[in-house]
Amino acid sequence: MESPSIWRSIGGGIEENILAILDASDARDSQDAIDDRIAFLDAVRAASIVPESGTPPTNKMFEAVFQILRVGKSLELMMASFQLLNELDKRYPRVYLSNSDKSKSSSNAPLELVVVKEAWSPFFPGLGTSSSEREAAGKDSGGPLDSSHFQLLIQELAEVNRKANFQTLDTKSLGRMLLFQYLVNVLEGDVLPRNSVHEETMKWAFLRESFLNMLLGSRKLNYKGLVRDCLAIMCGLSEIQSAFSNNQIYPENSVAKSPDTCDTAVAIALPEIGNKTCTAMQKFLILIMELDISKKKAEMQGYTTRADGVRTPLVEVILDELTYNSEILSPFLQVFNEPKWKLEIILQYFWKYTAKAHLFLLSEQCPALGISDFNEDVRGNSLVEICKNMISAFNSMKRADEHMEVLSFGKEALFTAATILSTKT
Repeated sequence: MESPSIWRSIGGGIEENILAILDASDARDSQDAIDDRIAFLDAVRAASIVPESGTPPTNKMFEAVFQILRVGKSLELMMASFQLLNELDKRYPRVYLSNSDKSKSSSNAPLELVVVKEAWSPFFPGLGTSSSEREAAGKDSGGPLDSSHFQLLIQELAEVNRKANFQTLDTKSLGRMLLFQYLVNVLEGDVLPRNSVHEETMKWAFLRESFLNMLLGSRKLNYKGLVRDCLAIMCGLSEIQSAFSNNQIYPENSVAKSPDTCDTAVAIALPEIGNKTCTAMQKFLILIMELDISKKKAEMQGYTTRADGVRTPLVEVILDELTYNSEILSPFLQVFNEPKWKLEIILQYFWKYTAKAHLFLLSEQCPALGISDFNEDVRGNSLVEICKNMISAFNSMKRADEHMEVLSFGKEALFTAATILSTKT
């Protein structure tokens, strides 16, 4: 293939020819078609990633790489396009801080947010406002997604992670996981610099225009259904990892023992991709919880409007799901391992659902837990102090009732508190 560095210098003629070749090979399901796409991905990397003075691909080229990830039938192709997209986003960010390195500038210089509006995005502008034509195009051609496409992806991931479907995991299932990981990376890359500026300026507009806020605020999105599926995915993936470690996921005559090369590749790739998808899901939930905090601050200072809508904080939705679906309580606490938010969820769970006798003991032993005004008092104390008081409270309850049984939820709370203390001392 000719050097892609001349694509733009000749008016994009070669670019158009390459895209035409890729379109023409869509109908082919052969090794030659796979080789064409691998060569295309290598050419994009050679033009945009390898040289120090490389230039970003055009939007058409970006979309072609994204299409390979969305609708590719080869695990090799999906992995290659997934890696390339992440490399391109890191090299050519859509949103970034122009003076984030304050050591080289005045310490009083404000952070400046740069948004490259003409940059290609895997999401439609507005997310929830795309037309029916765009919806069809996004679904059929592997183009950008809107909020309904994102929810459909989550629903499909939840479905393939159910126990009954462990044995039907295939290349397409792994492709969905890789697509979700990439989209979470895009959401994170967009919202983190915006949040940095918001914390310094308290201007909610920076976060209002983030992909994540627009996604969650879309009328096309069933928010609570989305959260329910996200929790199911996390718990399902944790069970997959456990089953793999115990060699129980594939019975006789199943994928792991199939002579088919593709199925064998799926069996080999699933543990790593599944684990990283679980990590991406946790990241997605944390991004939402952090956004909830920023939005609450903005509301308290009068920066939000009716157009921002009203959305139940994610922690409250998670608490409800853990309460009314006890089957996911223990798996969720085992797989969700971010100390700060895990402790927040556990503390709020105790406050909302623990029996009042236990609440009295907690209040008496741990005034820092603030039974009278939980949210204000807890957040007014250091994380280390809260952890110490929680452990002390359990010891107090144990002395009051030597035969008291500590449920799995309580054990997870103690383990989390002890883990935080071990890292802080």
